Amino acid sequence: MAETEAKKVKVPRQKMKEQTPEERVKNFNEVPLGYTPEQAQTEAQRCLMCKKHPCAAGCPVNIDIQSFLKLIADEKYIEAALKVKEENALPAICGRVCPQETQCEELCVLGKKGEPVAIGALERFVADYARERGEGEDLEVDPPNGLKVAVVGTGPAGLTVAGDLIRKGCEVTIFEAFHEPGGVLVYGIPEFRLPKAIVKAEVEYLERLGVKIVTNFVVGRTQTVDALLEEEGYDAVFVGTGAGLPMFMNLPGENLIGIYSANEYLIRVNLMRAYKFPEADTPVIIGKNVAVLGGGNVAMDSARTALRLGAERVSIVYRRSRTEMPAREAEIHHAEEEGIDFQLLTNPTQFIGDDDGHVKGMECIRMELGEPDDSGRRRPVPMEGSEFLIDCDLVVVAIGNAPNPLIPSTTEIETSKWGTIIADDETGRTSRPHVYAGGDIVTGAATVIEAMGAGKRAAKAILEDHKKS
Repeated sequence: MAETEAKKVKVPRQKMKEQTPEERVKNFNEVPLGYTPEQAQTEAQRCLMCKKHPCAAGCPVNIDIQSFLKLIADEKYIEAALKVKEENALPAICGRVCPQETQCEELCVLGKKGEPVAIGALERFVADYARERGEGEDLEVDPPNGLKVAVVGTGPAGLTVAGDLIRKGCEVTIFEAFHEPGGVLVYGIPEFRLPKAIVKAEVEYLERLGVKIVTNFVVGRTQTVDALLEEEGYDAVFVGTGAGLPMFMNLPGENLIGIYSANEYLIRVNLMRAYKFPEADTPVIIGKNVAVLGGGNVAMDSARTALRLGAERVSIVYRRSRTEMPAREAEIHHAEEEGIDFQLLTNPTQFIGDDDGHVKGMECIRMELGEPDDSGRRRPVPMEGSEFLIDCDLVVVAIGNAPNPLIPSTTEIETSKWGTIIADDETGRTSRPHVYAGGDIVTGAATVIEAMGAGKRAAKAILEDHKKS
């Protein structure tokens, strides 16, 4: 056994082929190109098949990781895809955007002696393999159980709840405010990181299972949660409306033309296809010198989008160091490869406009790191007298989002001081009977997979509560 283990440690982790930085900055096509079957099999065979399989404990949606890796190793790719779909309705999405490096892969035993098994890349591979061949995707659905559930929002939490409940025989309808389903997966994450065709295919899979999706329906305006329960006959409502309220810094000059929230900027480009203007009639300002404020994945997405739209220079302006950046390492690495300028330990103090009210520059101050704050990261402290100017004709503010306030304001439901809905971590139950919530509307802005985990727990609770009633 020890000899086999030693051999597996020596096998290098398979690297996905990617578009070169020079190619990809000129298009919106996906950057990583995926594994070949041969690469996938080689990578899966690196798994040590540990008795305790600790990787499973790092998966918020409880995928049987070891089983699906063994199926890949045995060249049973369709079966592997079905194994993943037993617990995860969105594997092609998770394989692309979930932070496996801090979850399942972080706990991989192989990673203690070398590089961990590329679980995320293998999840993506089997999902793509099955979808591209049109094989083995649809799992069985239980007979109708009489439970009628409304889901608000087609983001990762809502889609997961719907997928779990439809398979158990529930009647499920998802209400989406926008004209296309997918939530943040469609409007927030750029095409080069998550192709919209992938999201569409995952949504269509749920529709084939029987989920009904109603778009252009704003719960809280078109109808309230109370009306869904009391007038439309739904037995339960799950709220997964996310954190779509942009946050700003409240600095002088922040209302100048050319200063976007990341929400508006990415929605214009992604959902409304502004990058195809005038073919798509949604305009967006194309800056020559673009500054993006923030250090998370949304900041990286915004900066790399600006580059692809034709910016000559794009800067990430972040008040801490690279070590404290919350963005995934892969996203930071790709941004660096593409020539994004990182202005670290830097914080804006005011925006400067021209005579026509357009932003033309930004005054910043240098920062140094002090003692850790509540987030565990060292607190940035301004350095007196270090002010300087950055020329910019477009600014994207990507410093975070607040929860969508519409449903809490139209339904009697308990919320926190931050405006998030208070819900039980394990069940998603809220203070309003028959109403459950999960994802960013509960936690504030977090990851896709965490929202999906909350959706799975809420679906389980909805079924349990129905049996008791």
